[in-house]
Amino acid sequence: MMMENYSATLALINLFLPLLSFIILILFGKKIGASAHWIALTLIGSTLGIAVSFFTNVFVNNGQPILETSVRWFSTGSFSVNLGFLINNEAAIMLLVVALISFLVHLYSVGYMQGDPRYSRYFAYLGIFTFSMNGIVLADSLMMMYIFWELVGLSSYLLIGFWFEKDSAADACKKAFLTNRVGDIGMFIGIMILFFTIGTFQIDGLIEGVQNGAFAGNMKLLTIAGILVFMGAVGKSAQFPLHIWLPDAMEGPTPVSALIHAATMVAAGVYMVVRIFPILTPDALEIIAYV
Repeated sequence: MMMENYSATLALINLFLPLLSFIILILFGKKIGASAHWIALTLIGSTLGIAVSFFTNVFVNNGQPILETSVRWFSTGSFSVNLGFLINNEAAIMLLVVALISFLVHLYSVGYMQGDPRYSRYFAYLGIFTFSMNGIVLADSLMMMYIFWELVGLSSYLLIGFWFEKDSAADACKKAFLTNRVGDIGMFIGIMILFFTIGTFQIDGLIEGVQNGAFAGNMKLLTIAGILVFMGAVGKSAQFPLHIWLPDAMEGPTPVSALIHAATMVAAGVYMVVRIFPILTPDALEIIAYV
């Protein structure tokens, strides 16, 4: 119990350190000026250290989850929605990938963005992006994942359009934002189909419900729900036909392109599919394979 509380505390710290970087630099960035990177690097570096500890603990624990916890977000009558964290093999690996890539991008950006008039704001946007990605990875429910999913869309909009004075950058960020909204609408509808059929947003609960026959006799609806949720991944991972935003995303600062393209935002779609894989029907998987 003590170990679980310790892990839950570390998970919260891991999640909110990048957000703290964003808040500090947005509020006090002008006063901090050219030293903004020290705050960002310190907080993101701490996030990386926590991610390494989670990665190590999961594999020392023979691949068993080191944290499964949730709290009630709100309830009305017999209906309730819980939000929580899950750190298993996949989450531990992805947390490490996000933290490592983010830290390296922060480090490279120190020289690359030196002298930019919005230097501190740039690092603030990197912080909110990292916070959003960590939220997706840690989420134990599709609703919590969706909330952070939308935050990733917002933060990528801010980063791609960072040099908004250029018409090409302004157009690119709007294109990325609107294209991803198409996929996100499908994802939200799919989540709602699963919720109203099974009665929970928890990913483990959804998997259990499907395995217990919640969609028995109506597998086509489960296939449709799975494909709709997958639409979110199609947008984030820039798959056909929602791939059109990715080339234009290069209009953002080059380190941003590394953050989005290399192993974070584009990988978020793949990570989500891994998490919901047990509820995907053979027909849904066949369509995913073609995409």
